[in-house]
Amino acid sequence: MSAVTISHNPLLKGSGLPPFTEIQPEQVVPAFNQLLEELDQQLTTLEANLQPTWSGLVEPLEKLTERLNWSWGIVNHLMGVKNSPELREAFETVQPQVVQFVNKLGQSQPIYNAFKQLRASDNWTSLESAQQRIVEAAIRDAELSGVGLQGEARERYNAIQMELAELSTKFSNHTLDATKAFSLTLTTKEEIDGLPNSLLSLAAQAARAAGEENATPENGPWRITLDFPSYGPFMQHSTRRDLREKLYKAYITRAASGDLDNNPLIERILQLRQELSDLLGFQNFAELSLASKMAPNVEAVEALLEELRSASYDAAVKDLDALKAFAASKEAAEAQDLQHWDISFWAERQREEKFAFTAEELRPYFPLPQVLDGLFGLVKRLFGVTVTPADGQAPIWHEDVRYFQIADETGSPIAYFYLDPYSRPAEKRGGAWMDTCISRGKIAENGVSAIRLPVAYLVCNQTPPVDGKPSLMTFDEVETLFHEFGHGLHHMLTKVDYTGAAGINNVEWDAVELPSQFMENWCYERPTLFGMAKHYETGEPLPEHYYQKLLAARNYMSGSATLRQIHFSSVDLELHYRYHPGSNETAADVRHRLAKTTTVLPPLPEDSFLCAFGHIFAGGYAAGYYSYKWAEVLSADAFAAFEEAGLENEEAIKATGKRYRDTVLALGGSKHPMEVFQSFRGREPSTVSLLKHNGLLAIAS
Repeated sequence: MSAVTISHNPLLKGSGLPPFTEIQPEQVVPAFNQLLEELDQQLTTLEANLQPTWSGLVEPLEKLTERLNWSWGIVNHLMGVKNSPELREAFETVQPQVVQFVNKLGQSQPIYNAFKQLRASDNWTSLESAQQRIVEAAIRDAELSGVGLQGEARERYNAIQMELAELSTKFSNHTLDATKAFSLTLTTKEEIDGLPNSLLSLAAQAARAAGEENATPENGPWRITLDFPSYGPFMQHSTRRDLREKLYKAYITRAASGDLDNNPLIERILQLRQELSDLLGFQNFAELSLASKMAPNVEAVEALLEELRSASYDAAVKDLDALKAFAASKEAAEAQDLQHWDISFWAERQREEKFAFTAEELRPYFPLPQVLDGLFGLVKRLFGVTVTPADGQAPIWHEDVRYFQIADETGSPIAYFYLDPYSRPAEKRGGAWMDTCISRGKIAENGVSAIRLPVAYLVCNQTPPVDGKPSLMTFDEVETLFHEFGHGLHHMLTKVDYTGAAGINNVEWDAVELPSQFMENWCYERPTLFGMAKHYETGEPLPEHYYQKLLAARNYMSGSATLRQIHFSSVDLELHYRYHPGSNETAADVRHRLAKTTTVLPPLPEDSFLCAFGHIFAGGYAAGYYSYKWAEVLSADAFAAFEEAGLENEEAIKATGKRYRDTVLALGGSKHPMEVFQSFRGREPSTVSLLKHNGLLAIAS
């Protein structure tokens, strides 16, 4: 590779919007070879010239880490949205070197000592709270990165981090490949009985993509996959119990056997996390994980989970009994012996009858462009900001990706975001997420300082436009979009000018879901819902009776939904707190043991859900899955502030919205989340609002 090509390598640009249209997998390795060499030299120079001051320590260090974050962030992002064998190979080649450099940086004794000197110096009191929190976090992170380890212990720590990074990538790839590997091709009308048109269109499109050129929604063949927009509706609507069983069993055994088996990876990951905790002086990984979270200790987390478990368990038992009775009333053969593959199907039938609407009937009222209008209308109303399309102003990684600008009351731009809405199972991982593209920060160039505006990635996996229709969303997909946009607002509406505490940076992990879950509540609020729910062909608003049914159905089976989250959270915590890898119990055994008190329909013996539990084995939720519930207590209580102010009172909504924007969204990681919450709410959070919103309060009393 000649020097000329390297100097033009788009991954070495180092700042600004990523030049997605120019980036090729073969540029990754040369870019990182050069970048890491330069950063290594910069680190050596920095260590030799450190001053224990903000400008002599934090600023130069931030410049250095930002170059790495910029380039590595792009590669990570592309792994999630444009995965390919070539990109994977490049990623796996450079990942060990990146981990090595991150360890070296995290364990730099000179930098750690300088941070401690800064904290002990006379300058300390003159720093703003955001700056102090950044310094405190840097000291804590260095300690959690093994800065205090010497010799063999440090070498072992680094080797563990390296192996964990590789295992996490492998876990994720296995899940993606296993999801992709299975499909069910249906060819007869009997096999598609009960399936909605939206799914038949998607399944015919999948069949065409797989080489069946003449596949049509009417005559097939139809290809059903384990990708959620295909799997979910099939489980809800297919009348063919045998096919539901087949699909369900394929889904719960993903990545659990053969070349893609994640079981050995799980045991190894848990083993290494325990060893890591031992090295750093913690009894287990849960304690290590909580050292940087909002929850004070494992006991506090377990107490919350138990409070929610006991409030939801009996409700979940009643849900299942009601479902059995309903199936019996329809003279279903399986009524007395409902299995996992029957639950979605009968829950959907019961919901249709109880509330007289189907999830499918609502789709035509939620075309993506209108949902976006409704979402943007809401944030204008609550926070006074305006969202407008800025397509064409930023390079994109796929033609379906959109780019938007957010402006404040004066019309000045304050942030931007990409939206990648549709499912692309061949190259994009499942789920939905918000990620940081660029963080807000004060930057000085040639003596002139300016504010760099934040940019976010919002990624969903909803039903793509099919056969000339726009993307027609299920109400669940609408809620997901609002959720991710809440994360986006947290990142984009920050007022903090120090990158290390701007937006979601330096926000404790179990508080980070507050703004996202908060936004979901608005999907049910009348002006918001009617602002977006209009039929895509006729423009007619959603009929009132549907709205009333949506409200009535909101807490349908909410005991079961809550219990499900408690199950995941408890399993995660137990695996990282009491479980000893290599003992006479496996991780799967732990899950089946806990299922006795956290599920009402025990998982099948072959259920290998953990093998696809990417949140805790390939994402950042290890010993932190409880964060969803912890933050939901905060978000429900935050929304209750708007309810108390009066949702009909526009002035009160504006005033409360401004207070929320100025605290929860603006303060980012500059203050402790409890302090941020109290500055918005005027008191500590309470679980009452959450139990009330979920319709579980009466049961809890």
